[in-house]
Amino acid sequence: MRTAQACILTLAVAVAWAGASLFAQHDTAADIEDGGRVFQNTCANCHGPDGDQIAGIDLGRGQFRRPMSDQDLIQIIRNGIPGTPMPAGNFSEEQAARVVAYLRSVAASKRSDTAVGDASRGHALFEGKGACLSCHRVNGNGSRLGPDLTNLGQLRRFVDLERSLLDPDAEVLGQNRFYRVVSKDGVTTTGRLLNLDTFTVQMIDSREQLRSFVKSDLREHGFIEKSPMPSYKDKLTAQELADLVSYLVSLKGKATP
Repeated sequence: MRTAQACILTLAVAVAWAGASLFAQHDTAADIEDGGRVFQNTCANCHGPDGDQIAGIDLGRGQFRRPMSDQDLIQIIRNGIPGTPMPAGNFSEEQAARVVAYLRSVAASKRSDTAVGDASRGHALFEGKGACLSCHRVNGNGSRLGPDLTNLGQLRRFVDLERSLLDPDAEVLGQNRFYRVVSKDGVTTTGRLLNLDTFTVQMIDSREQLRSFVKSDLREHGFIEKSPMPSYKDKLTAQELADLVSYLVSLKGKATP
């Protein structure tokens, strides 16, 4: 069931940006970042990380049904719309303004994009030129070495996925980090970390085998700083990158064409 905060920007508030924001002069990078955290922790539960989960609405691109000022949007976020699924949210005016500033910032950055991605072409790249199935798995197909991407589009934003493809070391989520262990006789094993506790380490190694180690039997162990994922910066054109990211965003936990 949708909570009040999870539905903060539901379909019923479908509106468009119009005119300058009353709060624009006060927006800072910290304000926008804070608004992004609020959106991802609450609104994204219904709207998705890119704000496009509800048909006909794309909050991340500023695509709505009728124009309203930012001040109107702030009041809707706080008070909801009576008689509609849009509930009131427990936000101060400043917090609501930061959410609006965040969405405006995202929409502005996306309007500057030149390449429009095609998920079908991206699917072909994923399984072909990109060789992504050699590490990743989608809908039961592919390798278990890297993270399962079946529902990736429900978890990550377009911009985050694009950055991960271009600069894999920029952000590695905790559950995706790789680990290295060296036994007392000098044998080194690396793989994706599954569990790390006081006494043991569990990982999937490069052969996709589940491995468990007792720390007292190891000479050394620790996280691998660099991501094992290669950068596609010089391997894909701008159009191919947009296509691949569009495919990744389309992965919502259902079979894709």
